[in-house]
Amino acid sequence: MTNQNEDVLERAERSATRSRTPGEYAGLAARGFCMGAADVVPGVSGGTMAFILGIYEELIESIREVAQPQFLRAVLGFRVREVFTILNWKFLLAVLFGIFSAILTLARGIEWLLETHPTLVWSFFFGLVFASVLVVSKRIKRWRLPLWLALIAGTAGAYLLVGLVPLQTPDAPWFLFLSGAVAICAMILPGISGAFILVLLGKYQYVLGAVNERDVMVVFWVGAGAIVGIVTFAQILGWLFRRYHDATVAVLTGFMLGSLRKVWPWKIDLEFMIDRHGERIPTVQHNVLPDAFTTDVLLAVALAVIGLLLVLLLDWWANRLGPDMQPGT
Repeated sequence: MTNQNEDVLERAERSATRSRTPGEYAGLAARGFCMGAADVVPGVSGGTMAFILGIYEELIESIREVAQPQFLRAVLGFRVREVFTILNWKFLLAVLFGIFSAILTLARGIEWLLETHPTLVWSFFFGLVFASVLVVSKRIKRWRLPLWLALIAGTAGAYLLVGLVPLQTPDAPWFLFLSGAVAICAMILPGISGAFILVLLGKYQYVLGAVNERDVMVVFWVGAGAIVGIVTFAQILGWLFRRYHDATVAVLTGFMLGSLRKVWPWKIDLEFMIDRHGERIPTVQHNVLPDAFTTDVLLAVALAVIGLLLVLLLDWWANRLGPDMQPGT
């Protein structure tokens, strides 16, 4: 156990003391902005963006250190220098700055676009998620039968999850805390959208409205739950990456593939529910093909292609940055 703890400390110190230029930290903030922009949309995962942009595993490992015994002892002992030595704080600060910047600046605009031009928005993100499947699957050098089975399991799980019906739930602080904890776990899973989990829990519009209206208490309770949830869940993800890396990537790739059911642009609404504000929210939808190749359909297809090309460009950009910006280095 002592050797294991020493390894954790050594890994944290190596990560925390990594030399990065101001431009590279700006690049990390830009990646965080992409994650935040994706997290605002129900059906698109910020974890997918982190995977594409090459910071996913470092993000998980950096979050894991918050719950490690060495870090907790340093915090309780008020050893500030040791705290910042163990924690990869510059990396986390840059990424979190980008995420929250995107949420605060884009939430209102994306909310408006989803209300006024839903087909075009979903088309863009369909192309983005589809390309993400191609990009992330390349992280497995050799696909074997167990990995194909893991991919199928992840695909089936996500496909069923995104077809669930949203619930009517309370606005009490305890439930907001729980919603934040559950949503953040999904938010760091490629293919499973934290925003969509909030939809299932009946809290997406409520939380999005609180962000736009600067409702501090709602944001506080959701944020507190998110902190507890992400630190706890990162321990599991980090362990899976270290022990079963390829199988974990295969399952996560399946999550993204299965989530395409949610982001398919053309749907018909079969069932609705009325929320507490009197607004009609679709609860059961059926994916359909467009009726004809109209101008709107062609524009939607063009946006899907743009989303696909954007992901491929981001992947190329991340690879060009060199090994220092890649996960696990």
